[in-house]
Amino acid sequence: MEEDQTDRLRAQFALRLATEIGSERGEAAAGPEGEREAEEPGPSEAGGGSEWEPGSPQPSGSRGGELAGRRERRGEPREGQHREHEWKPGSFHPGTIREMYWERSKRRYRERALKLNVKNPSKWKYRPDKKPQGLTPPRPEEPKKIDAYKQDLLLPPQRPTVRFSLQAKFRKSSEWSSVSPSGSVINELAKMGDPDVLEMVHQDRQFSREDRYSKANEDLRSSESSFLICQEPQFKKDEQSKDSIFFRDGIRKIDFVLSYVDDIKKEAELKAERRRQFEQNLRKTGLELEIEDKMNSEDGRTYFVKIHAPWEVLVTYAEVLGIKMPVKESDIPSADRTPFSCMLEPLKLPRGVKHPTPDYFTVQFSRHRQELFLIKDESSFFPSSSRNRIVYYILSRCPFGMEDGKKRFGIERLLNSNTYSSAFPLHDGQYWKASEPPNPVNQRNILYQNWARFSYFYKEQPFNLIRDYYGEKIGIYFVFLGFYTEMLFFAAVVGLACFIYGLSTIPKTSSSIQICDPEIGGQIIMCPLCDELCDYWRLNSTCLASKISHLFDNESTVFFAIFMGIWVTLFLEFWKRRQARLEYEWDLVDFEEEQQQLQLRPEFEAMCTKRKLNAVTQEMEPYLPLYSRLPWYILSGVTVTLWMALVVACMVAVIVYRLSVFATFASFMESEASLKHVKSFLTPQITTSLSGSCLNFIVILILNFFYEKISAWITKMEIPRTHQEYESSLTLKMFLFQFVNYYSSCFYVAFFKGKFVGYPGKYTYLFGVWRSEECDPAGCLVELTTQLTIIMTGKQIFGNIKEAIYPMVLNWWRRRKARTNSEKLYSRWEQDHDLETFGSLELFYEYLETVIQFGFVTLFVASFPLAPLLALLNNIIEIRVDAWKLTTQYRRPVAAKAHSIGVWQDILYGMAVLSVATNAVIVAFTSDMVPRLVYYYAYSVNETWPMKGYINNSLSVFLIADFPNHTVPSEKRDYNTCRYRDYRNPPDSEDKYANNIQYWHVLAAKMTFIIIMEHVVFLIKFFLAWMIPDVPKDVLERVKREKLMTIKILHDFELNKLKENLKLNSASSTDFTKHLAIQENKANLAESTT
Repeated sequence: MEEDQTDRLRAQFALRLATEIGSERGEAAAGPEGEREAEEPGPSEAGGGSEWEPGSPQPSGSRGGELAGRRERRGEPREGQHREHEWKPGSFHPGTIREMYWERSKRRYRERALKLNVKNPSKWKYRPDKKPQGLTPPRPEEPKKIDAYKQDLLLPPQRPTVRFSLQAKFRKSSEWSSVSPSGSVINELAKMGDPDVLEMVHQDRQFSREDRYSKANEDLRSSESSFLICQEPQFKKDEQSKDSIFFRDGIRKIDFVLSYVDDIKKEAELKAERRRQFEQNLRKTGLELEIEDKMNSEDGRTYFVKIHAPWEVLVTYAEVLGIKMPVKESDIPSADRTPFSCMLEPLKLPRGVKHPTPDYFTVQFSRHRQELFLIKDESSFFPSSSRNRIVYYILSRCPFGMEDGKKRFGIERLLNSNTYSSAFPLHDGQYWKASEPPNPVNQRNILYQNWARFSYFYKEQPFNLIRDYYGEKIGIYFVFLGFYTEMLFFAAVVGLACFIYGLSTIPKTSSSIQICDPEIGGQIIMCPLCDELCDYWRLNSTCLASKISHLFDNESTVFFAIFMGIWVTLFLEFWKRRQARLEYEWDLVDFEEEQQQLQLRPEFEAMCTKRKLNAVTQEMEPYLPLYSRLPWYILSGVTVTLWMALVVACMVAVIVYRLSVFATFASFMESEASLKHVKSFLTPQITTSLSGSCLNFIVILILNFFYEKISAWITKMEIPRTHQEYESSLTLKMFLFQFVNYYSSCFYVAFFKGKFVGYPGKYTYLFGVWRSEECDPAGCLVELTTQLTIIMTGKQIFGNIKEAIYPMVLNWWRRRKARTNSEKLYSRWEQDHDLETFGSLELFYEYLETVIQFGFVTLFVASFPLAPLLALLNNIIEIRVDAWKLTTQYRRPVAAKAHSIGVWQDILYGMAVLSVATNAVIVAFTSDMVPRLVYYYAYSVNETWPMKGYINNSLSVFLIADFPNHTVPSEKRDYNTCRYRDYRNPPDSEDKYANNIQYWHVLAAKMTFIIIMEHVVFLIKFFLAWMIPDVPKDVLERVKREKLMTIKILHDFELNKLKENLKLNSASSTDFTKHLAIQENKANLAESTT
């Protein structure tokens, strides 16, 4: 099907090309008035006769039809028709000597035109031109495939058009501004990776009248390029700089590099044949290749294929990709100055770094409108990110042969089969020093000096320079990370203030005072925390834990939970505004529409056996039925479910560990006299919680490692249609798993631990063996804080170490295996070859890491007000670590476009809504805030000290004699009763150990608090979302202004071109009339003398 579609498109191109040529042949001259130019009629116009050869008599049918057509265009009636207007002075009598002379003159001009043109221009890939003396470029190949398709369509061989004109003919404005009839076909073939696209462009342009006007300049450029390819100077290794990013001629810039090593295995010949065909097809597309032999490489084993994209390739594929390029410098003033600009001046970068180029009005590039764009230098017109993006687009679609009856194409397949070992664009130079002439400006060094150094942690980021060097997709990630970090500053300040408030009020908290008081807490005997092995204990042993709990469980907790609900809304709304501004500044306003058809994955196209009509573009597209992908969707869903179940099972295993070792810790700490000094702050509960949290973190890392491999494989098997669909599918799988993996233990502590314990004598048991965990008398908030701190901090530290150390160690090992050190390596491409690869999923994991951190900051922030501060400090380091590794330790990634953070934005919105509910439940059920409020307003009897007696009121009484034999401590004590945390009736009650009325009051108060807090926060969220517009007003005005100016620029350009064409046509007609008058006078003079 792939070949059939290509054949149909090629045939369509040939037919349109023939139609265009035939239409040009059908144009006839308009006479001395200069209306139209005469052209030779084609065979179809001659009534099906043979073609007319110059110098031979014309067929009568063709002659009569041509004269009739001329008469009709001059306003004269055809033969046999009534003449409405008789002959007027100044016009030619039909059949007179003047008209006969007119016909002879036109014939002489036809013959002269034939002498000036080549006999068959379609045989030349490059147009003939005047070559430098002594330099003879080789004769280019003939486009045999195009001729074959013309023969298949039974089209006659085309002759060069003979024009009756002294001046080159130009298109009308309407014709000139439109794309050639075969333009859409050429673009479609380019998307499909047809290697003969550039030859078709030359065929198309050969018959373009606009290109005939600029023929001399273009031919000179083509001949020079052809000469440079064939007549390369002798390469001298010692004379070329190791930092050179050019071919051996020092002129053509290296846009991409491929590398491979000779394979001695049985597939060596197959791989060599693949490379040969692949490189041959790359040359057919117009790319220029230069191969470095392995003897010139540092290890003596690696071949390097350097690729350069010439101007013709760049302009062709820039139109295919819809790249916007500047047409005029913008007259809209910048809005960098703010009321706080002076205060923020130390944080700003130099203007030349922040804005490396002026702001321009841009339009989508068109190879037919090159005069419209600000092309000062063709070699630097397209930025390096656009150049390597174009080259990679060609590489990803270039075929390399037929295998197993299917067309194989794409550099990714060759990399996966080890046909090539790597493919990467070059860095501008070494990061630690600026470039030297003739190399262009080293943007890598500028980024390192102003962005990747840790001493610049307080500076803003050079977003425009990042975008120009790495592309929009990487640039928008750093914009998002920087904006998120800025917003975290406000949350961190408020969280730190709440923490300081809790720290300052510890001496005044009534709960801690009562627990630590020997007369109150010291006299309360608590029931054992485990069966048989655990002993009775006194409440004042948890004095320190109660004080620590007050740091995070105080009056400011409610305020901070509500504040974070509002902060999340402001963050997301302001990010939408920042993103809208970014779309305008980076020319991404219409990105989604213009890229919709350009993001097909080569793997999807290769697997498709069917095609269907696109309802929007009315073009045939690859199509894969749902039933062929349904089994993989089912397998994907089952796999994700099983892995999430595995996470829950691991969490249960950790809970079992905590239950089983708690008794061991308790008995060990009671028996060891040496631990008496640490028992006050290292209780069995805290020890078990710390060890369990660390074990849970290790399990999380192990599960993540294996699941990442499996999820990436399953997503590939689903055969997503576009890169965006691939990333969305992988994002959904990875986030669901990571959400369960990282947050399951926190959800357990916050919402389940201590809620279903039972009471002494009737405890609940896990699997009938292990007794359920209990919370501290001060609540489970301290344990939740511990769990959150260990997982969040551990993940961030491990992530930063992995990102910084891992690539640095790998690069060191590669340099160690080479013959010399990296700084002494010979070539620029070898230095980049030894760097770590920035994979296609590297950015995905960066986003995933940030979103998981966002969940820690928002979902459980009520239990840990310092979470935003830890996230802020981590992100400040993260930005510089990511910048450093990207600039110094990784190969330059292929530039890619993106107009937003994609599906991550929807995930952030979902987490923002969920965070309101989780924080409300944490405050209501996990903290001790609501029970204290109920006691304060409903059960307090002391007016001077309302909270006095709260601890005693919150503890129920249990009769030790009611303990079952298997739960009573092994050591006998002289206690009659013990206390436990719950609201139940005393032993002497008729309904002993049942929930009392205060339990239901507290439960009702908790539910009421959740409902009120959720509704208040959601009301504020929706109001703020409605009040804050998604797009700033000044951005809307700028977008409208730019659209208006681009329309005006295009209109003025077309109008000026039309005027120029009219003037040229008028001048041509005037010159010819004068020449004709002179010749007529000479003829009259000759007749008079005879």
